[in-house]
Amino acid sequence: MRNNKRYETRVVGIGEGLRTKVNVNVGTSGTVVNVEMEIEKVRTAVRYGADTIMDLSTGGDLDYIRRKLIEASEGTPFGTVPAYQAWIEGLRKFDGMKIPSDWFISIVERHLKDGVDFMTIHAGITRDLAFRAVNSSRVMPIVSRGGSILAVWMIENNKENPYLERWNYLLELFKEYDAVISLGDALRPGTTADAHDELQISELVNNSKLAKDAVSKGVQVMIEGPGHMTMDRIVADVKLMKSLSGGVPYYVLGPLVTDIAAGYDHIAAAIGAAIAASAGADLICYLTPSEHLSLPNVEQVKEGLIAAKIAAHAGDIVKLGAKAAEKDVKISLMRAGLDWEGQIGFSPDPERASRIRAQFEGNIRSCTMCGQYCVFLLLDKYLSARPKLSFDDIISRYGDLHGR
Repeated sequence: MRNNKRYETRVVGIGEGLRTKVNVNVGTSGTVVNVEMEIEKVRTAVRYGADTIMDLSTGGDLDYIRRKLIEASEGTPFGTVPAYQAWIEGLRKFDGMKIPSDWFISIVERHLKDGVDFMTIHAGITRDLAFRAVNSSRVMPIVSRGGSILAVWMIENNKENPYLERWNYLLELFKEYDAVISLGDALRPGTTADAHDELQISELVNNSKLAKDAVSKGVQVMIEGPGHMTMDRIVADVKLMKSLSGGVPYYVLGPLVTDIAAGYDHIAAAIGAAIAASAGADLICYLTPSEHLSLPNVEQVKEGLIAAKIAAHAGDIVKLGAKAAEKDVKISLMRAGLDWEGQIGFSPDPERASRIRAQFEGNIRSCTMCGQYCVFLLLDKYLSARPKLSFDDIISRYGDLHGR
């Protein structure tokens, strides 16, 4: 039970053999601080089926905002990125870049005490990797906000990553609070041109070693992944990560399969997410239409979540076969039977589906796209004469198709 909540945290399984889950990011920025809007985003995420929620706030009273968003999440597992608050408050509290390494750990403890369920911990980027990144030929050396914070701190102070130096203590903390470490991908590719370079793979190797260590000590852990990556690399990326880490859960951002989709990046990410999920990725971080352009509004959060959930489900049909295809079979039978009410009820957004169904006048059995030339009307007398197909008959095809 969270100390400051009336809700008990909902248990969400993430890993092999389970359906692919979807995370929603919310939170203020340094320029737009509207706590009520962020609360509404959380409520929208809960309403439309987010499996986890992360607070990425960087503006306003961060402790207050985090606690309000946890309350609004109604028990949905809740994550944070403590490096943000450590940096923002540390610069004010200490002398410029002279933030002590212990400060980063103290913010982690503060989040754990508030009831945060999982945290991005950027422990895989070392001092050496930080120096190599800023001197690399990458188009975008570091696109991770938390990763850049750690890199700047290490370069300015010529010290090792505080999360890495105090790794054993972090393990003790997360075990005590029964929370999950999400090993951040500080060096994820921010453009398809940078995918699978030495920096990304080096950090993945580091994170895999840390993940194995966490598992051996009874701490829940997952690894975060790219980023931007062309479609042909995604399956190899997932399989490499699983091989290096011993199969710990993989939490991927997209991946975005092209860099040209400004305003539609939720679609570019959904394409990559479907491929990643089918290959074995376990948790998808959604993107919204405002990615790379703006802080998202409530409607864009909804659009991004629905796109990611569709992508995760598409991957699950490949990954899990008949176990994941039950809804598809039910909708197919409804579609063949011109059962509009049933189809709309299964829509990710039934209200929107109803509006589209009714957007042109016409009280007909078919839709207004085909009208009187609907295939099911044309073939009605022939189809009614054949044996009726059952749900079990159809669902078994998915098992046969996938060798299950």
